[in-house]
Amino acid sequence: MISQPMSGRTPEQIEAARKEAIEVLGSKGYVVINTFFPSDWEDSKKDELERHGVKNISIAFLGRAVALMSQCDAVYFCRGWENARGCEIEHDVAQTYGLDILYE
Repeated sequence: MISQPMSGRTPEQIEAARKEAIEVLGSKGYVVINTFFPSDWEDSKKDELERHGVKNISIAFLGRAVALMSQCDAVYFCRGWENARGCEIEHDVAQTYGLDILYE
């Protein structure tokens, strides 16, 4: 799994950083589980989540990422992770549950 800062970045910037990380991880034999769902940021999807009672969309997405982390052996943290709330939480989860932690 890749944990990367997303706030203030465009989907294109996020995808470029992910592509780089996937190449690095692939060269080490890892298969990456996708936790980036750009279509979920569309207004129609946000409206749907809100209709289902979601009050904080960022927490909903973080929850999905942590759930997917249960399928992982390792988490790769991109530069700047320590300045992103979601990444910090993902780091705490990875550390607490003994996943391998890799840093860009």
